[in-house]
Amino acid sequence: MTGNGSLLEISGLQDGLGLLARVPADDPLVAEQQLLRILDSLLAAPPPRAVLLPLLERMRAPLAAIADEMVRGYQNSPLPLDEEADDLFGRVVRGWRKMAQAYALCEMPASDAEGRLSDPALAATILHRSLHYVGMVIFEHYRAHRELPAGIWLELHALYRNAESWGVAYTPVENGLETTLHATHCAAAYAAQLLIEIASPYSQSIRDLALIRRWAAMWAPLVAIRPLDDDSLPPYLVELNRDQPLHQSASAEEASDQETRQLDTSRLGLQIDHLLGQLRQRITPSQLGLGDETTGHVVRLLGHLARPWTQSALPRRFRRFPTSGIALSCSGFDSIYYHVSGEVFEQPDSADVYSRGEFNEIFTFREQVEPGLALNIRQHADYPVDEWAVINHSANGFRLVRGCAGQRVTHGELLALCPHDGERFLLVQVTWLMQEAAGGLVAGVAILPGMPVGVGVRPSTDVMASSERFVPAFLLPEVPAIREEASLVLPTGLYQASHRLDIRVGADVRQVRMNHVLQLGSDFVRISYQSI
Repeated sequence: MTGNGSLLEISGLQDGLGLLARVPADDPLVAEQQLLRILDSLLAAPPPRAVLLPLLERMRAPLAAIADEMVRGYQNSPLPLDEEADDLFGRVVRGWRKMAQAYALCEMPASDAEGRLSDPALAATILHRSLHYVGMVIFEHYRAHRELPAGIWLELHALYRNAESWGVAYTPVENGLETTLHATHCAAAYAAQLLIEIASPYSQSIRDLALIRRWAAMWAPLVAIRPLDDDSLPPYLVELNRDQPLHQSASAEEASDQETRQLDTSRLGLQIDHLLGQLRQRITPSQLGLGDETTGHVVRLLGHLARPWTQSALPRRFRRFPTSGIALSCSGFDSIYYHVSGEVFEQPDSADVYSRGEFNEIFTFREQVEPGLALNIRQHADYPVDEWAVINHSANGFRLVRGCAGQRVTHGELLALCPHDGERFLLVQVTWLMQEAAGGLVAGVAILPGMPVGVGVRPSTDVMASSERFVPAFLLPEVPAIREEASLVLPTGLYQASHRLDIRVGADVRQVRMNHVLQLGSDFVRISYQSI
């Protein structure tokens, strides 16, 4: 084997296997470079299928293991990604793209005069791998909260259309990469991507997104892909000639039946119902092959997936209204405290204990002491605000967009937001996040209930004068109209069930007991509490 520049000459299967054997297993970045060099060489001078296909099959496992290591450098990272994280993301995506391109170069088996393939299993394997790696390009963008590249759904649709036209859409294919699924088919690989997409991947945590991907691969064989029925239009459909995934029929264009498909997810719905029943009978998720997760977490996620994965209508709790205007936001507890309270958070010189009646009055009615007084939004060099254009809003949230300049944003984090039509900062959680191809950010935020009050908190001790320092936190009053109890918003790491906290409002301090977690974010926890 001799190199021509950065490329390698791979004259036969043994040459390629020898190169793969020398790829280091203990250095992911070096291993990735060597694997991509081999891939580039195969793409530049494709060998016969008898050489190319076995080499690609041998590369699948090491490339997947390397990618799993590399994605740790950008998953859960704030957006926009920094230069190092963005480079890792680009390298992983390029690896998936090159694998899809290399499988596409594998010559399809011959067919007879009637169009029947001489080796349907081989054709199904080649198409399945192409579907898988185009699907991985899509999934990697979800994992990094990045906008999908234009045309990616058309690529996936075209591969599935080929599987249908060659009659191998449901031909069994071995898939050693999926430990929970030893045999699959092209239709399942295609359906799995559609299931992941309708699960709202940009709103999922990395933990939940991994589970959704695993379950979609497990249960996609239960989904049937069919032409449209003549009787009625399904609630969702796929148009193979449009750069869109599964979408509501109401947004469909005029398309021929040859270009439109519907999904039959009735068997998938029965599977989800069956699993939920077993979980309620205290069978653990690991026993059901659902992962090493708590039962409560799996039940919650399955319940969330049941509606989109059975294509049931999912009405919004609150209607959305198109809006225009500029909203202001900031992140970090110190900055949020400043913009909510109008003053910098400082440690007290002294703290006095006060009566329970005074405590309850302050905590319950603090935001109503001067109801007509608006909070002046003052700029502070250490606590800047970002400007977002408001796309739409509902009673419990906003859809926002801004350029790449500004503070970086993490999915699930706490922000303070002053709405376009308001004068006070509210607490919101980032529940949907995507970085556009041009670098801008699109975010969906959900409002935490109640008008926040800035407080200081610290763990309580039995010592009269605690040496623990206060940290900023927020009190949210009870909102009876929507059945929300009073709650505390704390930085991550402070919550311990049934433990006590000292809470400071001004110069006054009182103890509360921490009760239950009501909401969990990437940098905060919202809890119920009980006055002591």
